[in-house]
Amino acid sequence: MCRLGDSSGDGVARSSVTLRGLRFSVLQSPDEISYDSFMKTTTLPIKHSLNRSRCPLALLIISFALASFALSPQAQATCQEGCDTNTGNTFLGDEALINNTTGYDNTGIGSSALLNNTVGFNNTAYGHSALLNNTAGFDNTAIGLGALLNNTTGIDNTATGAFALEFNTYGTNNTANGYMALTTNTSGNYNTAIGFQALLSNSTGSWNTANGFNALPANTSGGKNTADGVNSLFKNITGVVNVAIGYNALFNNTTGGLIPR
Repeated sequence: MCRLGDSSGDGVARSSVTLRGLRFSVLQSPDEISYDSFMKTTTLPIKHSLNRSRCPLALLIISFALASFALSPQAQATCQEGCDTNTGNTFLGDEALINNTTGYDNTGIGSSALLNNTVGFNNTAYGHSALLNNTAGFDNTAIGLGALLNNTTGIDNTATGAFALEFNTYGTNNTANGYMALTTNTSGNYNTAIGFQALLSNSTGSWNTANGFNALPANTSGGKNTADGVNSLFKNITGVVNVAIGYNALFNNTTGGLIPR
């Protein structure tokens, strides 16, 4: 509300607005606007004609102040903490497991962990956005920032490390241990990647084993390959049934390999 008049007894006309316990006063002379709250006063100069009403100006300032409060992150965050005895779910963190409906025996620890899970069960997510998009997948374990982030219906996957198996959607029985290990896998199955960016580019390849720094990093759809050692099978893309053991083993192989009978 706006009110014009002498509210202080000092002979100066004022316009005042009170909202949620905060009082804003605009002096008619001199050109000032003051904000009073909790016994503290801040006075700001304004450059407007004395014959204009200060109420619209005061309301405008208050609107900006309230908008800032409404948009603050603290106002939007929903911190989850507790145990659901009906479903056996455990959750801790901002919006962890917040959309769960009938999923059970899940553990979500970390901001947005298992955020979109609805009916998935027996999942463990530990870390910011771990298993964030999982809806119906089950028996998955994701430990680390963004681990198994895009998994929706994939099952029996284990991802340990930041962004490990990040883009897996419905691939099953994959194990990724290391930063960005198997990060682009979408539907490949039964892959094991241990080491920094091991099987980094694999998307649909299955039955691959990569052990070591950058082992099989370029493989996309090749299957049944074994790479053990730093940079082993480094350039392999679609080659199948290769075995490379040692530093830079089969480094330049791209499509070659045994043809399974």
